[in-house]
Amino acid sequence: METLFEVAARWLHVVGALVWVGHNYATAVTRARYAPLSAADLSDPDSPRQRALMQREHGTFRHASLLVLGSGLAILWQRGWLAEALSLQGSLAPLGLGIWLAVIMVCNLWFVLWPHQKRVLGFVAAPVDERLRCARITFLSARVNTMLSIPVLFFMAAGAHGIALFS
Repeated sequence: METLFEVAARWLHVVGALVWVGHNYATAVTRARYAPLSAADLSDPDSPRQRALMQREHGTFRHASLLVLGSGLAILWQRGWLAEALSLQGSLAPLGLGIWLAVIMVCNLWFVLWPHQKRVLGFVAAPVDERLRCARITFLSARVNTMLSIPVLFFMAAGAHGIALFS
């Protein structure tokens, strides 16, 4: 049963990470630099730009972040490694660094990016000038997560495959 749990949790972890981090990278590639919206982009609900923004799926990648974090913590808990990793002790310190960076990424996504993105998309009523300001914040917040994903992936892999680097 433990093996089945680990296999299932690991697959959830990998698939969730592909969705979450993949979305970050895809966004960074398709929007390599900030292109400010105009008031017309936000005030006309039939605007092609607004329609494109509204059609993007936002829930999948947000919930993938929770799936990745939760499944990773569950794997470590099941192995009895969670406390040592979170306290950055011993050979699990690199993995713990990756976990803490991932926690920062999840908090950034749910408490900075998403509240501002809801205003940009019109899910939360806001004046046009506020929506324009929020567009810049969501862009920067997404870039922070994209940049943090690089050391997260490094420390996660180093925890299992590069322990000699930290011995």
